[in-house]
Amino acid sequence: MSTEQILEDAHRLVGAAAEALRARGGVEAHQSVAYDLAHATSALATARACLDYRARGDLEARLVDAFVALALSDLASRVIGREELWGLTGDWFAPYREFVAAKRSPEYLAALAESPGARHLDDEYEMVASTFHRFALEQVRPHAEHVHRTNGDIPESIIEGLAELGGFGLSVPEEFGGYSPGGEAEYLGMVVATEELSWASLGIGGSLITRPEIMARALVQGGTPAQKERWLGPLARAEILAAIAVTEPDYGSDVAGLSTTATRTTGGWLINGTKTWCTFAARADVLVLLARTDPDRSLAHRGLSLFLVEKPRGEASGFLFHQESGGRLEGRPIDTLGYRGMHSYELAFENWFVPEANLLGGDGGLGRGFYFQMAGFENGRLQTAARAVGVMQAAYDAALSYARERVVFGESVIDYELTRVKLGTMAAIIQCSRQSALSVARAMGSADPDAALRASMAKAYVCRAAEWVTREAMQIHGGMGYAEEYPVSRYFVDARVLSIFEGADETLCLKVIARRLAGD
Repeated sequence: MSTEQILEDAHRLVGAAAEALRARGGVEAHQSVAYDLAHATSALATARACLDYRARGDLEARLVDAFVALALSDLASRVIGREELWGLTGDWFAPYREFVAAKRSPEYLAALAESPGARHLDDEYEMVASTFHRFALEQVRPHAEHVHRTNGDIPESIIEGLAELGGFGLSVPEEFGGYSPGGEAEYLGMVVATEELSWASLGIGGSLITRPEIMARALVQGGTPAQKERWLGPLARAEILAAIAVTEPDYGSDVAGLSTTATRTTGGWLINGTKTWCTFAARADVLVLLARTDPDRSLAHRGLSLFLVEKPRGEASGFLFHQESGGRLEGRPIDTLGYRGMHSYELAFENWFVPEANLLGGDGGLGRGFYFQMAGFENGRLQTAARAVGVMQAAYDAALSYARERVVFGESVIDYELTRVKLGTMAAIIQCSRQSALSVARAMGSADPDAALRASMAKAYVCRAAEWVTREAMQIHGGMGYAEEYPVSRYFVDARVLSIFEGADETLCLKVIARRLAGD
């Protein structure tokens, strides 16, 4: 069978497995199988998105075929011993065995070690990539290690420079002073820019443009004309900086259970409750905050509304603000092993006043905050996939360079078969992850009804893949990979957060992907 036929057949197989899962009681009754099904399907969806890229040349075809073989091997590892739970009988792997043996052979993968392949971007996006890559190289990378090692702050020069490039307005419509022409171009530009910035640093590069991205999309989706006029232009020019306050200590990704309240008062609302993992909160001028406006908790997510909560800028080490009306907001920093520079906080609100004009959507937005927030988060998942690609590319570049320079037992590290197989596997994973993200961007730009699911799948696959790629890149460095002398250790600890934020991996797989696949 051809690669295309193999992928079609494999998709039918996982589709039948999803039917079997539903027949056996659904996702919640079989969470382990549902989780594996979500990941296996996400890997196959990533491969399927690369078929156009595969047709561009011999190297491109070899990279995609290597990735398809890896995806099928991953599927087999999840099924073996659980065939009955997957609804599979007999030698189900027989149609793929010859292909996998050929395309996953050490010789085949080793030949790809120093051939990562071209991206094949259109001229417009090559210019975007070149512009942001140069900024990442000259302005972000020189600060990345210092900020990481000292848990320092993002230099203002990076924020100012990124604002001049238009990085904060990639999703703000041109009519409001942003740089988004709408449609496919908007999403592709965001993915390309995010990868380049994340290549330099996840913490002080790629993630800087995530928060304005989420706020802009929520505003475009649900804001009143007056709110769009007031907020979108300053957001695009970085005159205001945003943070997202959704997660709570007791609920995590269970947004429907949020307990922070917003209670009506004269001229506005009073916010009470605690938010956690609010990244960039100290530096931000406005918090995009999800709160319960209807005390009837049985309404779940239908009782939530979204607010634009203004605040002063605070110190990275923590802050405490008081309003003349008696409101209080305290921010306590949360130390993390990686992803430094942005800084995350636990926020405590006591009667913090928010004017009526800052309820997103006005009275028409009451009870619709969850949907406005999801408009931002769905694209945030795609952006996180692009961030993961950037981190992986940096790790591959570092590993390839070190392997070429380092001599062990009288032989260059790059000449060892095992090293080359690892690098070849990285090259296939990175390029196919990139092409998948670009494909999803096009789908989102064309309002494809499956685009949100595809974005979730892209995040699920690539964020876990980034952990393997960065680990092996560090391993190729040997002892020096564990030393803080080389940035590869930063890539490793930064990659670990990718499958946690913007939808924790397990929640994303069980509550979003598997449920859609099983029609649950």
